[in-house]
Amino acid sequence: MLAEIITIGDEILIGQIVDTNSVFISKELNKIGVSVYQITSIQDDKEHILQALEDAKKRVQVVIITGGLGPTKDDITKHTLCEFFNDTLVEDASVLAHVEELFKKYITSTPISDINRKQALVPSKATVLHNAFGTAPGMWIQEDGVAFVSLPGVPYEMKNLMTDKVIPKIISDFNRPFILHRTVVTYGLGESAIAEKIEDWENNLPAFIKLAYLPNLGKVRLRLSAKGPDKQELEDRVEAELKKLYPLIGDIIYGTEDEETLEQVVAKLLTAKNLTLSTAESFTGGKIAEQLTALPGASAYFKGSVVSYATEAKINVLKVPRDVIVTYSVVSAEVAKEMAENVRHLFKTHYAIATTGNAGPTKGDSDAEIGTVFIAIATPSGVYAQEFNMGNHRERIVEKSVNKALELLQKEISKI
Repeated sequence: MLAEIITIGDEILIGQIVDTNSVFISKELNKIGVSVYQITSIQDDKEHILQALEDAKKRVQVVIITGGLGPTKDDITKHTLCEFFNDTLVEDASVLAHVEELFKKYITSTPISDINRKQALVPSKATVLHNAFGTAPGMWIQEDGVAFVSLPGVPYEMKNLMTDKVIPKIISDFNRPFILHRTVVTYGLGESAIAEKIEDWENNLPAFIKLAYLPNLGKVRLRLSAKGPDKQELEDRVEAELKKLYPLIGDIIYGTEDEETLEQVVAKLLTAKNLTLSTAESFTGGKIAEQLTALPGASAYFKGSVVSYATEAKINVLKVPRDVIVTYSVVSAEVAKEMAENVRHLFKTHYAIATTGNAGPTKGDSDAEIGTVFIAIATPSGVYAQEFNMGNHRERIVEKSVNKALELLQKEISKI
């Protein structure tokens, strides 16, 4: 079963915003056995929208449209849908009541206007999908076996509609195959070297199982994807292939990833084992803390962070002895260990992560080469630091270091 995603908005085409909606929609569809055939971004232009809808109708069974549903004149999606389906707009009483209630509760500084009330106008052929978080409703129109779903472009509104309304309706209205993904995460060996080691295994995979290499920031993820009518058979066959893979590259496999990020894996481990964490970050600028605290319930295990970017902050806040910095340099294993151990005591946590390094473009307070970083992990039984060279691109140095810090912590916690 195939779907197409159409994003409407000049702001995407001029690079003003990044299209994160399509990423989310694709993942949600894939989970229920719907493959995305194409993603198209188009202008806020009636003729462009009409052509995109006509083309998609010939290719797929589900067309999901995001954007162009606001109350202003430049939001033309509803009017264009009426033209495409030879339909007219009608007022939906439930949508109007919802819009009025939102203004009454949350938008007290601005009185509701006739423009806002126009949000209650929907094509007469549409099934309205209630948007709990906004004024623009979702709409589902089915014609000639193809479902056209129009959603607001605001990400949190779209996500709620996808999970609560669209996905359940697709499941109930369409017969779908099962799609199964299993991802093995490796560290320490490049993509081509891994390919050589597993060439015979890859060549003998069943036709319904596909392998993808996904290199990124110091790791290579190997994703097995299987599609078929029998879910149990897919799970059994993929598991059998994984058992053949481990003896070939088991020394570089860090774990499996079932649509989970590394920070989610760490969060689950900390929660399951009732452990706590703090961080002391220099060149990573709080990004480790940011990724952890973006997860719901992070306060149960994450107790705090010190972003000691400047040398004086390391001395005055984290109490790193000045003579250690003078002797070994601010970018050193010794300073990283002091930072980790001291922040662990400061927040009274079981574990702590510390980062210090030179992300460039200049060397700053240290003579260390650009790309040199030290990551320390403090545990109840001791502290250690490792040195890495993360290249010469500032953003990649930071991103790779954040990933490496979480990887080291994950390995340490897994020892318990």
